[in-house]
Amino acid sequence: ALLDPTTARATERALSAVLEGRTVLAIAHRLHTAHDADRVAVMADGHLTEVGTHDELVAHGGAYASLWSSWQGDSAVNLG
Repeated sequence: ALLDPTTARATERALSAVLEGRTVLAIAHRLHTAHDADRVAVMADGHLTEVGTHDELVAHGGAYASLWSSWQGDSAVNLG
């Protein structure tokens, strides 16, 4: 569903409380959702290319790090 950012974040917080202590597989297209996950798996062309925590993947400097860096730059411009 298409939600405004405030509603989307409130929904994510509510889901987080309900799912506490459970294993959940979430397919995310929003990087802030992946950032909040315990583990992130990156897929490219149907293949698993990276797995780790947000911090590990950013430090690794692969595709996830490039996306994160690009998104952070876009966010800074949009918020500025």
